[in-house]
Amino acid sequence: MTTESAFIAAADGTLAAIGAALDAALENSDADLDWNLNDGILEIECEDRSKLIVNRHVPNREIWLAARAGGFHFGARDGRWCDTRSGATLEATLGEQLRAQAGLAVELPPLPAPVG
Repeated sequence: MTTESAFIAAADGTLAAIGAALDAALENSDADLDWNLNDGILEIECEDRSKLIVNRHVPNREIWLAARAGGFHFGARDGRWCDTRSGATLEATLGEQLRAQAGLAVELPPLPAPVG
């Protein structure tokens, strides 16, 4: 299990990378989407005012995603954030949810998770 500070640093890097990918996608899209990142919580507001929330959950050392389709928990597995139920990666699941809920195609890079 990683230390709390290592987890927070990795999770915050992941959230920042998602924000950068959102900015890049919005440059080439007419989608109306706003996002903000504050203290480990990334809030994405869609044109229809629905939201996707991506946040770090320190006690479980997970990243959580809340979307219209439901809640997803991602733990560190082999250096990637993987869904604790399906095994899907955070970038794949978030990409699917952004397309479905916001109509935005986002090229998310591999999002590394802490190892050990």
